[in-house]
Amino acid sequence: MSHRSVVSISLLIAFSSFGSAFAQESGQHFWSGDWYLSVGVAGFSAPKFEGSRRYEFRFSPLISAGRQGSAPRFSSRNDNPSFALMDNGAFRAGIVGKFVPSRDEGEGHELKGMKKVKWGAEAGGFVEVYPTDFLRARAEVRQGIRSHDGVVADLAVDAFTDIAPDLQLSGGPRATFATSGYYDAYYGVNAKQAAASGLDQYKPSSGIQSYGAGAALTWKATENLSASSFLEYKRLAGPAADSSLVRERGSKNQVLIGVSATYKFNFSLQ
Repeated sequence: MSHRSVVSISLLIAFSSFGSAFAQESGQHFWSGDWYLSVGVAGFSAPKFEGSRRYEFRFSPLISAGRQGSAPRFSSRNDNPSFALMDNGAFRAGIVGKFVPSRDEGEGHELKGMKKVKWGAEAGGFVEVYPTDFLRARAEVRQGIRSHDGVVADLAVDAFTDIAPDLQLSGGPRATFATSGYYDAYYGVNAKQAAASGLDQYKPSSGIQSYGAGAALTWKATENLSASSFLEYKRLAGPAADSSLVRERGSKNQVLIGVSATYKFNFSLQ
């Protein structure tokens, strides 16, 4: 999450390869049009690592960029950087990316003896559906690169409404699924790690990773300045909840609460 800006830049560079095709159809460059750059910061309390029972307060930069739409579009802090290849208003689909930070013993004594998870990325596709003007369903499916070799799928449904002219309330259920390659990196405990850590051996399979819900209250202070408060709860399930790391040293209940502020810069490219 704190590294989404890196992925945002990578996605913009990757999609520049589509420029020639768009130029032939429209007579303009791929980058021609109205764009925005949003920068900000979030401060939040979160588990020291996924599955931990101990919490810490963190700060993280918020940076995103994209093409301006004809009307404001709902977005969630859980959305990973993406670029739509199809967009007809009620349906959007395209590619998505996520930076995955490393994890090692420095994040908690509970991880002593566990192997380090390298930093890496997840890349794949997303689909968004707007069945009504106050409801959005979004699914992301991403393949791990370097940090793990599994597939991760995030599902979320958000209802949103303006409770005041400049105040929006949103929230809804979330769920995450993953394959064994993901779980092996973060929750598996082989014989060597069991001997070094004291945890029971555990070889995970595929299945649901977590389920829960999130909510946010967003204040649009000005046309370009926004501030939000947010709360997320998820319950680890399936192979994640069955891991000896979580059962013996962690918690199935994971809570994140915080505030953020962002400023959007608008600009045009010819």
